[in-house]
Amino acid sequence: MFEKILIANRGEIALRVIRACREMGIKSVAVHSTADADAMHVRMADESVCIGPAPSSESYLSKAAVISACEITGAQAVHPGYGFLSENAAFAQALEDHGITFIGPSAEHIRIMGDKITAKETAKALGIPVVPGSDGGVPDFETAIGVAEGIGFPVIVKATAGGGGRGMKVAKSAEELEIAFRTARAEAKAAFGNDEVYIEKYLQKPRHIEIQVFGDGKGNALHLGERDCSLQRRHQKVFEEAPGPVITPKMRAEIGAVCANAVAKIAYIGAGTVEFLYEDGQFYFIEMNTRLQVEHPVTEYIFGVDLVREQIRVAAGLPMSFGQDELEINGHAIEVRINAERLPTFAPCPGKVRTFHAPGGLGVRMDSALYGGYTIPPYYDSLIGKLIVHGRDRPEALSRLRRALGELIVDGVETTVPLFDALLAEPDIQNGDYNIHWLEKWLAKQFS
Repeated sequence: MFEKILIANRGEIALRVIRACREMGIKSVAVHSTADADAMHVRMADESVCIGPAPSSESYLSKAAVISACEITGAQAVHPGYGFLSENAAFAQALEDHGITFIGPSAEHIRIMGDKITAKETAKALGIPVVPGSDGGVPDFETAIGVAEGIGFPVIVKATAGGGGRGMKVAKSAEELEIAFRTARAEAKAAFGNDEVYIEKYLQKPRHIEIQVFGDGKGNALHLGERDCSLQRRHQKVFEEAPGPVITPKMRAEIGAVCANAVAKIAYIGAGTVEFLYEDGQFYFIEMNTRLQVEHPVTEYIFGVDLVREQIRVAAGLPMSFGQDELEINGHAIEVRINAERLPTFAPCPGKVRTFHAPGGLGVRMDSALYGGYTIPPYYDSLIGKLIVHGRDRPEALSRLRRALGELIVDGVETTVPLFDALLAEPDIQNGDYNIHWLEKWLAKQFS
């Protein structure tokens, strides 16, 4: 087992990894920018190293700075959390070249799944159902119109190297496709330095369902059910729950087995998430995230497992501590992402937190790096906490979430808590009757 792990991240996810290390008797190293010198993850780690100025490009995204911090502190492994360098194949390879273990999949698997077209081709070859669409990138509009007419409108144009909703445009006709194709390429070029796009069938009212998988790198893998992440704004998840309200045990077992068998075939190591659009009983692969997900706590709650602990174990060469037949769903869990944002525009709202009080009680978990007197910097993502609740069933989880939101106090900055208070009053949310377009339409009605 490792003696010392460096966490190449910040905020609540860095704290999450530090806690797992502490329970396992492993020393932790925090890295931070000058803007995060007083951050909670720096205070909680056994050691800390400043790796650069405030801009993430000069600190948290600097491969050389992180590797130097490993060499200075003698850290034997790096946990990347999510975001930043977590899905950077070059970083994983650089660590390996320096004799440092990357707590995650191989650089090769990150590279394969990081390119949307290659990922789709790989998924198809492994027996995972995919959305009908182009065979690879679409070089010009003439090819695009041919693909669209072949699979039928509406279609969606997506950047090959895309993420976070950038480089994605929907077209319901040939006229709209011309504009969508041109715009998506321009956005992709600006955001990712790569203007290649591909085309897929655009599903009308799908849900976003993702399957949590885990492998030991030796050809053994399993799944930990699904999460429903359909409540999204601008392709960003805001509310996640497990199990999915519309997924039956039979569906879960079938799609879970498909995903677990697929990652076992490629000897995948660590945590991964296979994401699907789900409509009319059919699953359609959209991408695979080769890292720990922001919403992993809902899976931990319903299965009673520590996914970070498992990541560390398999990275150290140990077997998984549980098997597929030992995993049984217990109750229902929901996570809401609390952002420092001003409603209704969702503009970032950094500033000093005068008072912070985390909700508690049975079945309530608050993953946050806030504390009274902390100043939220303007340089990073606006996520300031994740409120996760667990109940014996979905109605109890919803009630517990409502109560926990009422207990949460973040004084000094505006947050998205009022959004969730309003959502919980909606019959569709209470009944689990929503899809990936629901929240955008609801917001448009609320603030039109």
